[in-house]
Amino acid sequence: MLLALWASCVLAQDPVLERRVTSLSHELRCLVCQNQTLADSNAPLAIDLRNQIREQLAAGKSERDVVDFMVARYGDFVLYRPPLKGSTILLWAGPFAFVVVGFTLLVRVVRRRRIAAPQLSDAERSRAAKLLE
Repeated sequence: MLLALWASCVLAQDPVLERRVTSLSHELRCLVCQNQTLADSNAPLAIDLRNQIREQLAAGKSERDVVDFMVARYGDFVLYRPPLKGSTILLWAGPFAFVVVGFTLLVRVVRRRRIAAPQLSDAERSRAAKLLE
């Protein structure tokens, strides 16, 4: 336990390593917050994942190796910008599909309201005009 604490303190003093950890943490999504990167999140899991990134980079692994490890463990969702492929198409197309569906529904509702508006006869219009006087 004491050795692990000492090792993390020593690793945290390497500015090049910290830049690499920060850079890589900006590319990975916090699995708890989901709308933040690992670098932006203070969730306990995000802190653990940043420490894991630091340990792997300090052990000599490349950024690509670390990303591949995270994707193998947590899936493409861990990537803040997941690749466009069959399993992630919903992540990319979903927001656009919601906008298109919402706009289509809005147009239909507006058109129905126009059609459903009652048309007054001449007698009803003259009666309404008398009431408004």
